[in-house]
Amino acid sequence: MTSQQRLYSIIQQIPAGYVATYGQVAELAGLPGCARMVGRTLSQLPSDSQLPWHRVIGASGKISLPVNTESFSTQKNRLVSEGVQMSGICISLKTYQWRP
Repeated sequence: MTSQQRLYSIIQQIPAGYVATYGQVAELAGLPGCARMVGRTLSQLPSDSQLPWHRVIGASGKISLPVNTESFSTQKNRLVSEGVQMSGICISLKTYQWRP
């Protein structure tokens, strides 16, 4: 299984209503210290991907996309529709972080 496939496998497991950080996904995929690889991999997904990419956020509890972009709005709206509450642009990792 390639590192990309391992990342996809972990991201696919994140349940609706929860988030995981880039670093957490990398760690769970057996790629510690490769949070940036997770971001690069997700940035290259095809637009019709069914992978729940929107459930992966930064370690600070924020969406890692520029705030005034369509991608940011898409990610925020998908998370909110799954029940993830945001305080401004922050998500409480204490409340919503997935713990497999």
